[in-house]
Amino acid sequence: MYICVDFDGTIVDHRYPEIGPPVDGAIYWIKQFQSLGAKIILFTMRSDNQSAGNVLTEAVNYLESEGIKLFGINHNPDQSAWTTSPKAYGDIYIDDAAFGCPLIQPVKFQRSCVDWSSVGPEIEKKLLSNNLG
Repeated sequence: MYICVDFDGTIVDHRYPEIGPPVDGAIYWIKQFQSLGAKIILFTMRSDNQSAGNVLTEAVNYLESEGIKLFGINHNPDQSAWTTSPKAYGDIYIDDAAFGCPLIQPVKFQRSCVDWSSVGPEIEKKLLSNNLG
């Protein structure tokens, strides 16, 4: 299963171009998804450029330092065999801007972020049922 995960507001607080404090549970659940066979694709608006600097590379380095092994960065390497679409194919997209995504507002966070205590267990159920079927 491919899981596309946003960065700001999903894994860390919105502090762009800096990397904000981690959203509670994000790293734990992403690692859990990987242990169940999910392929994680970082799906973010961050990019490396002259005006903002290496903000995408910094996000990737942050995730790698936390033990997250990314399958793709803003694209799904497997989809080139069947489409030329620039949109990264995923079975699930986790994003604080997604309609219906459960959100929380932690104290001292800039904006609402993903509620991993709700999202994590639901996706884990999907992965477990996918692995059994």
